[in-house]
Amino acid sequence: MPCSISKELIEKTIAFHGHSCPGLAIGIRAAELALKEIGRAPDEEIVAVVETDMCGVDAIQFLTGCTFGKGNLIHKDYGKNAFTFYRRSDGKAIRLVRRPSSFGSARPSQTSEDVGSLLDKLNKKLPEERLTDEEQKIWQETRGAIIQQIMESPLEDLFEIKTPSDPVPKKARILQSLQCEACGEMTMESRTRRMDGKTLCLPCFEKREQKI
Repeated sequence: MPCSISKELIEKTIAFHGHSCPGLAIGIRAAELALKEIGRAPDEEIVAVVETDMCGVDAIQFLTGCTFGKGNLIHKDYGKNAFTFYRRSDGKAIRLVRRPSSFGSARPSQTSEDVGSLLDKLNKKLPEERLTDEEQKIWQETRGAIIQQIMESPLEDLFEIKTPSDPVPKKARILQSLQCEACGEMTMESRTRRMDGKTLCLPCFEKREQKI
C-alpha cells in the first residue's frame, strides 16, 4: 500500500534533508514502519540504531524524533540499509533490512535496463565526468521511478523485519570534559587517551602515535 505519511509531512522531510532521492524515500518508509510498530520518541523513550550514514537517516531523525543530540540515534558504520528501533518502556524492538528487490519493477521510460544497475552506472560516472543531456534525463527519470516505486510499495516488500539480537542501548551519559594537554581543547573524558603522562584528545593522540 502507498505511504501513509501525509504529503505535507513528506514535503517537510524533503525540505529538512534538502532534496528528494531514493535514499530519503527508504528512510521515510522505514520511519513509517517504526512509527506503526514502536511509536515516536518522547524524549529518549525510542532508540534508533542505523547501520548507514545514507540520506534516509535524516528522514528517521525528522519523523521519529530520534536524534544524535539526545543520544537516541546511534550510528554503526556497517554500510547496510538496516535500521533497528527499540522502545525502552517494554523492550519491544524491530530490525528493518532493505530487501534487494525493493526497487521492484521500476523502469524509466527511455530504457529497459535494470533500474538498479542503471542508477549505479550513472552515479559512478557523476563524480568523474559530466553526464550528457540524455544521460542526465535518464538519471533523473530513473531516480523518479525508484522513488515512486518505494513510496507506493507495501512495507513488507521493502523491508525484511527481524528480531534484533542486541539489547536496548544504554541511555546516553553526561561525562566530564577534560582539557587536552596538546591542543588545549576541552574533550569528553571517554574520548581522551593517555600518552607519555599526558591527557590527549583523539586527534592529538593519533598524530603522536603516527610519529612513533
